[in-house]
Order: sequence, then structure tokens, then C-alpha cells
Amino acid sequence: MPKTAVVFPGQGSQFAGMGKSLAGAFPEAARVFEEADRALGFAISRLCFEGPEDQLKLTENTQPALLTVSMAAYAVLQSRVSADYVAGHSLGEYSALVAAGSLEFADAVRLVKKRGRYMQEAVPAGVGAMAALLKLPEEKLAGVLAEAAQGEVVTAANFNTPEQVVIAGNAAAVNRAIELAKAAGARRAVLLPVSAPFHCPLMKPAQERLKADLDATEFRDLAIPLVNNWKAREVRTGAEAREGLYHQVPNPVRWTESVKLLMASGVTRFIECGAGSVLSGLVRNIDSSVATAKFGEAADVEKLAVNERQ
Repeated sequence: MPKTAVVFPGQGSQFAGMGKSLAGAFPEAARVFEEADRALGFAISRLCFEGPEDQLKLTENTQPALLTVSMAAYAVLQSRVSADYVAGHSLGEYSALVAAGSLEFADAVRLVKKRGRYMQEAVPAGVGAMAALLKLPEEKLAGVLAEAAQGEVVTAANFNTPEQVVIAGNAAAVNRAIELAKAAGARRAVLLPVSAPFHCPLMKPAQERLKADLDATEFRDLAIPLVNNWKAREVRTGAEAREGLYHQVPNPVRWTESVKLLMASGVTRFIECGAGSVLSGLVRNIDSSVATAKFGEAADVEKLAVNERQ
């Protein structure tokens, strides 16, 4: 029987105005923003709706903002769609665990605020970088990274599609990898506008700081199975959920493997729940035969309804 996976975006989808139309149209979405404001002690709702962009792009604000928008969207979506699986890209895994009933929303939004601060403080501004490598022959990635390192850190951070790998590490090593990747046949190799080098060993200080917060938070067994980032495997217990969030911090996001596992489990439709449509594009690049939809604005409700009737 065909199944549906609801997937939640992470960094890279933030923009002023996100979630505003949902909160204005649906009381259940507005309540999520109100709960986030109470949990954080400041108006994250205003930051989502109005910016300013420079404050929204600070990762300790970006992370709770994106999670709040995703959960506001899910509050509307869950009465219209039944999810057979959930997954999230990086930060999105926290949203997925809230949707799965493992993590309370207020706990999650406070956790990711700290996670963002720990990540930002782990590496001084300008020391780290990330870059996207497009269509680099798969067998050449390890050699490019090894040659670029020169005693510094540069590793794969996101396996987004078979043709797109994001790397992270020390800025000089990442820049060397960009040039080496181009020489090795990559179609494009470009720096990404990020505030820290996520999902690489430079994040280990953030991982260790986050451990105490994760250990102090209740994680229940999941009502909906999740495919996690760390191992790209199905998770059903609270203990596995906590472990996955701990290990994902300095390790790569295995998104391609995660999507392929979901498809092997019978998923034929992916609904991206939150700001933007980055994951929908990645899923289509992994396998163009699956159906995708985005759900993050009030207008998306009618689009989804039309798709349901077809």
C-alpha cells in the first residue's frame, strides 16, 4: 500500500514572513507560535513574520524559528494527512520527533536555541566554511578531501542527492577542496552562505555541550517511525531518538540514504512541512518517480486538497 512520509527542513530555508499566512489563517498554527514565544521568553513569532533578516540568520535564532514554522505547519497538516513515516534534514529531525510524539514542542524549541548557540560558539566567525559540490564523480570525493585537508578539517557534511555533496571544515581547507573538486570534474563547487561549518568534526565542542541538555530532556517512544540522519535507519524508541540527535552534530546528514530507505519501505509521497521547498527538490533529484508537495503557507492547503482529490 502506498505510504506518505512527512519531512522537515533544516538550515537554509529561513526568510522573513515565514509562517505568517498560516498563523493568520489557522488558530492551531497561531497557538504554536504563541507557545514558542512563551517557551523562549521572547517573540520568535515576530522574528519569523517580520525579521530583521540579519537577526533571523543568526543560527541560534534560525534554528528555533524554523522548528516553530515547521510545527505550526504540521499543526494544520496533521488533520488532513496521515504520516506513515517522518524524517528531518539536520535541525529538521527535531521537528520530526515532535511530530512523532517523542519530544514536547516546548522542550524542542528550547533545545534547538541552545544547539544553535553551541554551534555558533564552537567555531569563531570566519574560521569555518561549507561548500556544495555538484556532480563530482563519487569515487573522487575521498581523494579530494584527503588532498585538501593539509592537517586541517574538511569532510562530507551532507549527502543530499547522488549528485550533490556538501562539505564542511576549516575555511582554507574547504577552499582548497573547491579547486580540487573542479579539477576532478565537478560541474560546480561553490561556497555556501552559512554562519558555521555544520556536521563536521569542528562541531564536537557543540556536541559535548548539547549532551547534558539532551540527557535532561524526556524522549518518549515514537508514535510514527522516523528515519534518522546519523545512520539513515528507522528509529522507534526515545533512547534511539536522543542518541541520533547527539551523534548528528559532528557527523554527515545521510539524506540520500534516508530517502532511499523510505522508498524501500513503501513511501511514494513526500510532503515537506515547513519553510521553503529545498527538500522537495532534493527528493525529486534522488528519484523523480515519487510525488512531492510542500506545506508551509496558507495557500498550500488548497493545493494539497487538489492533489488529494486527483
